[in-house]
Amino acid sequence: MKTSYNIALIGTGYIGKTHALAYQAVNSVFPDTPKLVKALVVDINEAAGRRFADQFGFQSFSTDWKDAINNPHIDIVSIATPNFLHKEMAIEALRAGKHVYCEKPLAVSIRDAEEMADAAITSKGLTLVGYNYLCNPILQHAAQLIQSGKIGKPLFFRGVNDEDYMADASVPHSWRCERKLAGPGTLGDLATHLISLSEFMVGEVASVSGHLYTAHSMRPDPNDKSSSKPVENDDVVSMVVEYANGAHGELSSSRIAWGRKNRLAFEIHGDKGSILFDQERLNEIELYCATDDAANQGFQKILAGPAHPAYSAFIQSTGHQLGFNDLKVIEVRNLLDGIAHGKPLYPSFADAIRVERVISSVLQSADTDKRVGV
Repeated sequence: MKTSYNIALIGTGYIGKTHALAYQAVNSVFPDTPKLVKALVVDINEAAGRRFADQFGFQSFSTDWKDAINNPHIDIVSIATPNFLHKEMAIEALRAGKHVYCEKPLAVSIRDAEEMADAAITSKGLTLVGYNYLCNPILQHAAQLIQSGKIGKPLFFRGVNDEDYMADASVPHSWRCERKLAGPGTLGDLATHLISLSEFMVGEVASVSGHLYTAHSMRPDPNDKSSSKPVENDDVVSMVVEYANGAHGELSSSRIAWGRKNRLAFEIHGDKGSILFDQERLNEIELYCATDDAANQGFQKILAGPAHPAYSAFIQSTGHQLGFNDLKVIEVRNLLDGIAHGKPLYPSFADAIRVERVISSVLQSADTDKRVGV
């Protein structure tokens, strides 16, 4: 078993920084994990990229992402770029036998995502997709409660994922507004997390009825403030879903929800109880058990603590709180342990293609105004 792995990070933006922070922390938080060597960082902006490399201690820097593919010493290629760049980078890395750690969504279209998943099947490299909310110890515990039958058979999932980063109509047009660069809007950026969580908790989505809405159809051109450019994708998405196991669900997401910063929240109703969660309070769930004595029935708050695996690697006291970047550290730990021990990674490209198919079905449903099977 190798004791260290060299990683190349492509992209130094918002999500790239969360990766770099996790790379720095993973061996300190999880000392039994194989050593991660920050070998290369890639960005098309040379000045910004070199500053990033110095800031986070990467051994080398390049403006050409193919250097990450062609370097025989690179074991893992991490893709933290805009969505439209994922496909070519991931496929080339897999063909070169590299392990690939790619941010969500996989690609801008289901066809591109399927090509990526097919490339993973024939590669010796393992894959992991950055649905880091799935790494939250308290959500892992929630899933175990459901699997153990604590709330009985899941019957209904209601979830929302709202933010306000495009609520202001004066926010300039960007790549996120173009279908060829971003794919779907809120559906691909925010609702994708909600879909992944619902399938993780309840099971595979079998059919959807989806509706899309673009509130701000034009946005200011960042290069010419006297003109505007069309928004090609959705600001709001809602969907009614049916799961393969017979459960039902309602999922909605908005990127124009003033005051919402990261409200990834859900309720799961079973035939013997319920579980509630809100990402803005990411260290707790609420549990209601109908089998409790009537005098004691009520929602019980469960705080994350050392009893929930991975939490204790950060801190030994319940209720002292993990954060978003800590979830990324856990995700990187999972990546390294999986590679070192040849264990299946979750979610891999094969798992993430499920989410992409739900997204594709929602788009088809919205276009035809009909329920669509996944």
